[in-house]
Amino acid sequence: MKLLLCPPTYYGIEYEINPWMSRSRQSDPEQARAQWDGLRRLLEEQLAVAIDVIEPQPGLPDMVFTANAGLAWNDKFIVSNFRHQVRRGEAAYFAQWFHRRGFTIIRLPPEMYFEGEGDLLKCGDSWFAGYHMRSDIVAHNKVAEIIDQEILSLELTSDWFYHLDTCFCPLRAGQALFYPAAFDSYGRKVLADNFSQLIAVTSEEAARFVCNAIVAADSIVLNDGCPKVRQQLEALGFSVFETPLSEFLKAGGSAKCLVLQIQ
Repeated sequence: MKLLLCPPTYYGIEYEINPWMSRSRQSDPEQARAQWDGLRRLLEEQLAVAIDVIEPQPGLPDMVFTANAGLAWNDKFIVSNFRHQVRRGEAAYFAQWFHRRGFTIIRLPPEMYFEGEGDLLKCGDSWFAGYHMRSDIVAHNKVAEIIDQEILSLELTSDWFYHLDTCFCPLRAGQALFYPAAFDSYGRKVLADNFSQLIAVTSEEAARFVCNAIVAADSIVLNDGCPKVRQQLEALGFSVFETPLSEFLKAGGSAKCLVLQIQ
């Protein structure tokens, strides 16, 4: 596994595009950097995950959330079409970064909103995609054609859980965490039909972004303060690593939002 991160040099709450964000509740730059550094060290030193880093850009505070940049698949990089204007400037920098490393850059039609791994997650041989809040279902149909894979679409129903990776975490084939209230009834049925072990998280731990976790083989990295899920994961044989990410919760993000899988 190789992950792409972006330092939080310019991270801050400069606008409000989800209910977690409030310009009156600013992040602490030093604390954010310390938390980001802690996550990187944990991934590199304890989990032996390879890390690459993209240069942050002024005026793009959410570039730190690299999961939303697009989808890296084999030698292709499908660039995100962000729904909100304030994030659209990120796309060019990510496209340039991947182009310089030999990826074929693929752009979707501009009318198709698509926010990368934030709304598209793989579990075993299956792909699951969230739509309605940020990404469009037609965009996921197009992505399915590009990567020649079937994608199962799930409608998200809560503004608080606006990306799939905020309320759903694939663990292993047949196993996943999810927050039921974030999905419509059909989405819950799709998940139930595709997972033999589906762990429902509480509203309290969902709000700690427990589903926004990084899974690296049998190790899982997540925000601190989620003892119920930690116990359940350990019972399944996972090694759980908690790390404080409170500064990023202020923007509606946590561990998984801060990484993009590139290999």
